[in-house]
Amino acid sequence: MENKDNGYIELNFAKLDTQRAKRRGCSEAVFCECKTEKQLIKIFKEFKSAGQNVIGTRASKEQAAALKNEIEELNYNESGRIITLIQNKIEKIGEIAVCTGGTGDIPAAEEAAATAEFYGSNVKKYYDIGVAGIHRLFDKIDEIKKANVIIAAAGMEGALGGVIAGMVDIPVIALPTSIGYGSSFEGLSALLTMLNSCAEGMTVVNIDNGFNAGYSASQINKLIEKGRK
Repeated sequence: MENKDNGYIELNFAKLDTQRAKRRGCSEAVFCECKTEKQLIKIFKEFKSAGQNVIGTRASKEQAAALKNEIEELNYNESGRIITLIQNKIEKIGEIAVCTGGTGDIPAAEEAAATAEFYGSNVKKYYDIGVAGIHRLFDKIDEIKKANVIIAAAGMEGALGGVIAGMVDIPVIALPTSIGYGSSFEGLSALLTMLNSCAEGMTVVNIDNGFNAGYSASQINKLIEKGRK
């Protein structure tokens, strides 16, 4: 039941924040990975009844299938493990460039891209343009520079973000991924490279945290577009 005074729906196991969009401009996100199918079905049905858009992150194929059996209009991005229910039209503005060092980084990049689109940004993708074949990046850099914000997802040594940040004058969000051999320490090597980059002003999110990269990029993109108006 909804607690109208406090602005949330009480489910005992969860309190759904129905006022998030009013406070922050973006509706609440549901982290699916640690929830049961029964809990997720209840959560998504409540948001549907409230007439809200909702995004679920880290949703497995099994969770997505269970949800779609109950709510047909759900969409599932299998690579990014993002599930969305869109009941209110999303007007997309600006542009975010989502780049990856390699094909293995695509799942984290897809999570970022799907999140940014859900929160109202246009997205263009530039995959497999890492430093091992840096001419691929050079071939696309003029297109990438047209974006308001760049997300650079990379594992291994995580150099892509710093290289791009050294070539552009727009915000770069570095997204370290857990892709790599043993000494990459499941993304720690990429994270430390990005944190210690000498390219000024580059922002770094947590390992494999495509959601936060996409969310932050969308906030920046919206402010830039607002400033242009």
